[in-house]
Amino acid sequence: MSDLVTVILAAGKGTRMKSKLPKVLHKAGGKTMLQHVIDAAKAAGAKRNIVVTGFGGEMVREAIGTQAEFVTQTEQLGTGHAVLQTKGLLKDETGTVMVLCGDTPLLTGALLKKLYDEHVAAAAKATVLTAIMPDATGYGRIIRSADGSVEKIVEHKDATEEERKVREVNSGIYCFAAKDLFEALSHVTNDNAQGEYYLPDVLEILKKKGEKIWAVAADDYEDTLGINSRLQLAGAEKILRRRKNEELMSEGVTIMDPATTYIDDDVKVGRDTIIYPMTWLEHGTVIGEECEIGPNVRFQDVKCGNRVTGQFIYAHECQIDDDVKLGQFVHLRPNTHLFEGVKIDNFIEVKNSNIGKGSKLPHLSYIGDCDMGENVNMGCGTITVNYDGKKKHRTKIGNNAFVGCNSNLVAPVTIEDDAYIAAGSTITKTAPKGKLSIARARQTVIESWHDKRDE
Repeated sequence: MSDLVTVILAAGKGTRMKSKLPKVLHKAGGKTMLQHVIDAAKAAGAKRNIVVTGFGGEMVREAIGTQAEFVTQTEQLGTGHAVLQTKGLLKDETGTVMVLCGDTPLLTGALLKKLYDEHVAAAAKATVLTAIMPDATGYGRIIRSADGSVEKIVEHKDATEEERKVREVNSGIYCFAAKDLFEALSHVTNDNAQGEYYLPDVLEILKKKGEKIWAVAADDYEDTLGINSRLQLAGAEKILRRRKNEELMSEGVTIMDPATTYIDDDVKVGRDTIIYPMTWLEHGTVIGEECEIGPNVRFQDVKCGNRVTGQFIYAHECQIDDDVKLGQFVHLRPNTHLFEGVKIDNFIEVKNSNIGKGSKLPHLSYIGDCDMGENVNMGCGTITVNYDGKKKHRTKIGNNAFVGCNSNLVAPVTIEDDAYIAAGSTITKTAPKGKLSIARARQTVIESWHDKRDE
């Protein structure tokens, strides 16, 4: 079993975000930045994850729940001070502590496992994750010894001209031997311009004791990027979307225009499905095989079967079974279940309803709080009148019923199997099985009437 424990720094406000929300709770790719980091840590094999909170700590705890343990950094006095807050929780740990930043949503489990494995293999007391930057301006440079170990980390402002040519930089992510970490932290001071306790000072302290300091370079510098502004958040979003689209395409999904297709990290899509442009597949959504989704579709937490087609649709928190056909401008609201072979045409809203196998909702209808059987035909413009001003009521429609256009079904009401409803009817009582129900006034022509508008 892994002896890896992570400490995730998430106490900062993120001033440049200009937000009431803690920086680490801003989302990219459908998940908070902090959730991305926790997921990467879990994938790397961490047995414990400890989050250091500060600004907006209650919001952070609520968002993460039982996925992590928490400590509070009451005053933000630097990264070293933040890690020191976990000493009580980690006093019995003898393995590896990996320190992560909660604002690095592009980290992957594979990268963190590589960092951990190489730290263990090197038998180092500390290992820093590095990145080879195309432009290293402003970053602390990693200066290595001949054997590949870290000789020192030099801040850009303090680097010589030769050292500034180095493009390997400190990512701010580390592995430490637990006991050595806290021993060294006890010697870190705040004797600097900011009056803060810096975690990188631990490396210098260990180095002076003759301990081995190692470095592991990320294969792609993008994986290590931290987010400090909305502009950088948008950049991370773009990278995460690109990764997800590439993953799905490699698994047999056709994405016609990846640049205009937005798929969250946890979405699943079956092979031979085609995703058209301007489509959003968001958190919790599952799409089956051989579907055609889009253009202009937004699915949020939608479970979708095989061979489903639809365009210009907004659906959320609902289930769509195999072979359902969806027309344009359809709104599927929560707790809707479309069973196999249902056909829905244009301008339809369905809410909190079960639409039985093979039933048809042609167009211009609202179906709410309805339990509909199989092979029902609903005429265009039909409404289930579900709200009496105080309570919502359900409409029950049996198998093979035929409801004429422009009908109102005033709930609570039952349309029995094989019943027929005449067009234009307002139904307030049970429509019996196999019978034709009509509820409309007889047409009357007033012979003596004339138009007085010109008088």
